[in-house]
Amino acid sequence: MNSNDATAKVRIDLQIGLGYRIESPGADFIFNIHPAHTPCQSVSAEELWLSQPIRPDIQTDPISGNRYLRLQALQGDLQLSYRATVELRHHRADPAQLQEIPIQRLPLEALGYVYPSRYCESDKLLRLAMKQFGHLAPGYPRVQAIMDWVQQQVTFTSNTSNPRTSAIETLVEQVGVCRDFAHLMIALCRAVNIPARFTTGTDYGADPALGPPDFHAYVEVYVGDRWYIFDPSGTGIPLGFVRIGTGRDAADAAFATIFGGVVPTSGPIISATAYEDASQNFVRPHHTPLAVSTDAPKQ
Repeated sequence: MNSNDATAKVRIDLQIGLGYRIESPGADFIFNIHPAHTPCQSVSAEELWLSQPIRPDIQTDPISGNRYLRLQALQGDLQLSYRATVELRHHRADPAQLQEIPIQRLPLEALGYVYPSRYCESDKLLRLAMKQFGHLAPGYPRVQAIMDWVQQQVTFTSNTSNPRTSAIETLVEQVGVCRDFAHLMIALCRAVNIPARFTTGTDYGADPALGPPDFHAYVEVYVGDRWYIFDPSGTGIPLGFVRIGTGRDAADAAFATIFGGVVPTSGPIISATAYEDASQNFVRPHHTPLAVSTDAPKQ
């Protein structure tokens, strides 16, 4: 890793548009579309526009860092527009130097991510995981082997799953979208006692043939002393991922949770544009063999 790699930054100009029709007298929304503030990800020039004269409430979860936009919409149409500039200063590391952390030494923050969850039934995949990966030396390369295996078993195919599809169902059907790849990889990591969490962002670098830009699900795995990024669907460029939400699985990190009679009318309409300027050491996101993280080390 040369000095330029160590100090290079990524800047993403992010825009998100959503539209709904509220058919009941009113409806409550909880959005998770604001990028998280992390030690390696800073957010500036934020603008939020709502088509209705309602007051939004933005709160940050002190544990996950997820930022939630809560509002009660009036009957009729609701348009939401959000934009921000996000600067990423990735921590980069040699994958060969990153070791798995024994259960007894895991920080409390990571401990909850070794348990099974609603869509990541790791307890039902113990035998498979041990057969496939139990003989491998613990460390980042074992996590990479799990991701590679998932990519070999599952084919990315749009409209082949639904929000209730679980890791085991994806393993059986062998098709899915980014959310399904993430759930399966997470379940297998947890089955061999490696903390793994579901992360949402945008699909920077995805092939336009897969469809218009969209929200993206990927995985963060705890090895070494922090959470490192993995993209099991292989559809994007991790250096361009803006971290929005994290959780045990998709149930914890939905971009919109809705209470009431609501019909989507547009969106999500997403634009994530990289800014390149050599004089300021801003580079375009690219694939790298290094392990990358936007998280801080844990004690």
